[in-house]
Amino acid sequence: MDLRVVVLASLLGVLLGQEVQQITIDECCKDGQIRASDNQACSTLPLISSSPTCRTVQEQCCVAVLEDNMCTTGINVAKDQGACDSLFSNTCETKTTKMCCDCCLLGKTGQEQGLPCDHNLSLGYQCGLVYRACCVYGTPDNQTEPTTQTELPNKDETKDPANNSILTDECNGKCAHNCVGNDTCGCLKGYKLKPDGKSCEDINECWLGASNCRVGERCINTDGSFRCQREVSCGTGYEMTDNNSCEDIDECETKMHNCGPEFECRNIQGSFRCHPKVTCGAGFIQDALGNCIDINECVSQTGPCQRGQLCINTVGSYTCQRNSINCGRGYHLNDDGTRCIDINECDGPEKVCSGHGCVNTKGSYHCQCDNGYNFNSISRLCEDLNECMHYPGRLCAHKCDNTPGSYKCSCTTGFKLSRDGRNCDDLNECESNPCSQECANVYGSYQCYCRRGYQLSDTDGLTCEDIDECALPTGGHICSYRCHNTPGSFHCSCPVSGYTLAPNGRSCQDIDECVAGIHTCADNQSCFNVQGGFRCLSFDCPDNYRRVGDSTSRPERSDPIRCIKACQPKDVACIMDDAQSVSNTFISLPTFREFTKPEEIVFLRTTVPAYGSYRLGSYDVKFNILEGNVENAFDIIKRVENGLYVGVVRQVKPLIGPLTTVLKLSMRNVTAQGDSGQSIINVYVFVSEFWF
Repeated sequence: MDLRVVVLASLLGVLLGQEVQQITIDECCKDGQIRASDNQACSTLPLISSSPTCRTVQEQCCVAVLEDNMCTTGINVAKDQGACDSLFSNTCETKTTKMCCDCCLLGKTGQEQGLPCDHNLSLGYQCGLVYRACCVYGTPDNQTEPTTQTELPNKDETKDPANNSILTDECNGKCAHNCVGNDTCGCLKGYKLKPDGKSCEDINECWLGASNCRVGERCINTDGSFRCQREVSCGTGYEMTDNNSCEDIDECETKMHNCGPEFECRNIQGSFRCHPKVTCGAGFIQDALGNCIDINECVSQTGPCQRGQLCINTVGSYTCQRNSINCGRGYHLNDDGTRCIDINECDGPEKVCSGHGCVNTKGSYHCQCDNGYNFNSISRLCEDLNECMHYPGRLCAHKCDNTPGSYKCSCTTGFKLSRDGRNCDDLNECESNPCSQECANVYGSYQCYCRRGYQLSDTDGLTCEDIDECALPTGGHICSYRCHNTPGSFHCSCPVSGYTLAPNGRSCQDIDECVAGIHTCADNQSCFNVQGGFRCLSFDCPDNYRRVGDSTSRPERSDPIRCIKACQPKDVACIMDDAQSVSNTFISLPTFREFTKPEEIVFLRTTVPAYGSYRLGSYDVKFNILEGNVENAFDIIKRVENGLYVGVVRQVKPLIGPLTTVLKLSMRNVTAQGDSGQSIINVYVFVSEFWF
């Protein structure tokens, strides 16, 4: 653990010299120590900074405090109980506690057997510290706690020993620097505790890399601290300041210049310049002493006078006098000025042919031009031959660029120059991966395309962007319930309960809880599956009625449970009641997403012939809704099917689920003599929350 703190402090020193953030490394470490004191998990600490360095320091300082606390617990167990059996466990939390307990027991045993406390046992650094501490101070009254917080400089550990008099008294004056409590010695900033647990030795911050020396500076260790010394001198014209920085020397101010009395010193970075105080007029120049002397224009200038004239220097100027002999073009006077001689233009200071071959002739010359040049007889110069214009379309396949004395071929975008330097080959742009997904090379160009679920960006034509299928105009109909976009695709989901995703991955299928046996209906109840759930119903016949039909099977959607009248003898009220039967059934409806026309939901079929006669009189059937017509969303009509009357219950208005209602329907038989009785049908209607 002590070695970890040393490495951590080294990391802190390097990071403090390289990073400057709003939250310092010390603050990150303090936060980790505080959270360790609250027994928080060091691996899941809340971040106080986006810096990964702060995260590392925060976690390591937290671990160091927790391990110190666990080690202290182990030492106290060893001293109080004299055994470590209670700590026998293989968890991460008890390994450190048991290690410190065992090492302390070893130290006490060594002290009891008269072994030297600095006995060279290869126990490891931390175990060795605990061994020596418990060996030297192994009595039950002295509890030793190893500490690692005094090995590196830390501003929280720099304390005046005078302020720790009470702690020092607790250590009985054995500590070289100060006592940190619990019979344990500590050191001042820049020192660490020696293995004897009492003395302190200097920390070599330079060796640990814990200094804040800058680039170009060398770290020199000192007793309890360090200093930074610049490795390279500042150079001429600069001097080193107290903070190891190079500062310009003002030679003018310090009188270190060598400018004469006629000159003015002006300082520049690293040096100085001497500027004359007096400015000379035209035709004069200033010498090193600041005096103005005449300029001999006839010597300093190349031909100040025209050909055939003689230059005569004067004070501050010159004059030109015409020669008496005039030489023709290509000739000039000899040194005596008595006759004209040929001028060798090829040997003159001026390169008349500009690097080409030159042939001198009497009174003239001509140039032998290199390949790619033509001689202009008027300007008497070699002029570049523009091969691209002279031989259009015959030199290069694509583009021809003229160069001095030659030409070069180049290609348009999408092509590269072939080895012959003239033709152009197609460039496979796809080899450089310009596209984010797929690339197809075409002649002279390339085309990017995307995989399924992506589309090419309109901005750059290179990047593939995810298609949000759920946001498309048809996205609302992709999934029955909810659509979730994913990179390159999408997936559908159904309500949490009552539904499951169909094999097509888009539709939601109702779970028949009654068939699957996952309902909660009692034994005396029947399970009825509805869309998105189930209902537990118990249909019992009223008094004076008995149930007809099979009562053992589970009712289906179209199977009513029918009870017929069974009056007791002499029960006049029962006999006079015109209700002959009571039937119960149920139906599950969705919340219609688009309600455009009435939906037929229940059919009441009779055995009464339409427009027929029953014995001597005509026979008819009347259908009515007696109760439960919520918001008048239902009606009942009569029609003829296969020659028989049929009552049809329709939903004529949309209903928003979840909703439950019981439609009480009446089917009354009518003859010419009057009503002959009626049948009551109770329809339990369950409207689902969803449209599927």
